Amino acid sequence: MPKQRVLITGAAGFLGSHLCDKFIQEDFHVIAMDNLITGDLKNIEHLFHLEQFEFYHHDVTKFVHVPGNLDYILHFASPASPIDYLKIPIQTLKVGSLGTHNLLGLAKEKKARILIASTSEVYGDPLVHPQNESYYGNVSTIGPRGVYDEAKRFQESITMAYHRFHGLETRIVRIFNTYGPRMRLNDGRVIPAFIGQALRGEDLTVFGDGSQTRSFCYVSDQIEGIYRLLLSDYVYPVNIGNPHEISIKDFAEEIIKLTGTKQKVIYKELPQDDPMQRQPDISCAKKILGWEPQVNRAEGMKITYDFFKGLSQDELTKKEHKDFAKHIRK
Repeated sequence: MPKQRVLITGAAGFLGSHLCDKFIQEDFHVIAMDNLITGDLKNIEHLFHLEQFEFYHHDVTKFVHVPGNLDYILHFASPASPIDYLKIPIQTLKVGSLGTHNLLGLAKEKKARILIASTSEVYGDPLVHPQNESYYGNVSTIGPRGVYDEAKRFQESITMAYHRFHGLETRIVRIFNTYGPRMRLNDGRVIPAFIGQALRGEDLTVFGDGSQTRSFCYVSDQIEGIYRLLLSDYVYPVNIGNPHEISIKDFAEEIIKLTGTKQKVIYKELPQDDPMQRQPDISCAKKILGWEPQVNRAEGMKITYDFFKGLSQDELTKKEHKDFAKHIRK
């Protein structure tokens, strides 16, 4: 019996690469796609030798064609860190709108089920705590973070429109802060920023007074939740994240203790529209998917820190991997 085929966009990124691993382990034929603006082929180089894996170097904001049948599509192509989406705001909006439209059209053509990667950022700076899926959010459309927040909100809207109008099988995951190996040290998110500063012997930078909160989910838990949602019958958005909340100030102290460094915490002005609270209500995921996180933060952070500590000096900065060009389909 032929293997089921899945297309994963953003496949060379942090979550995309772990999804490739998951679907290979589940005996799928994986078609990976990435334009490599923020992704890195090093994340998936270990899969190139497999017959059940192929890679397309392609920008999904342009017409997407994949030969043969497709059973599933997972759309994870998008800048996901503030540094990235503030640097390339137009591309961020385009991948959330044009890219999503192209992939929904492909799913319709192939009669494939499609899962869209949304984000907790659709809740903005929330007035409801913890955030559940029925909360509409508190988002500034014209603020600097709006390019990412609104791209994801549009993604959800057009996905539901395709589901209702075309009867397309769709799934929407709202991803809360996730961490683990293969994150980029220079991507501006809390965990790699803190660990990067610790490894360089710098003081840890906290924005605002550090009272803002985040909830961190280890990558293996996130991937399992996504996988279960894809295979479920539930079409509405589902929060996938770890509900254990911690203030940024307290988390900085945890990092100093974990790394055994002697840095101090310094404080800088809070960026515009930075959310003050972030904690998922995962009642829906528990009920619909039978899912909840299994990896506690102490365990997950040790694995993550060991990963970053093991990087060479060259690997601490993003590099092109031109030697993989022969594996890439233009």
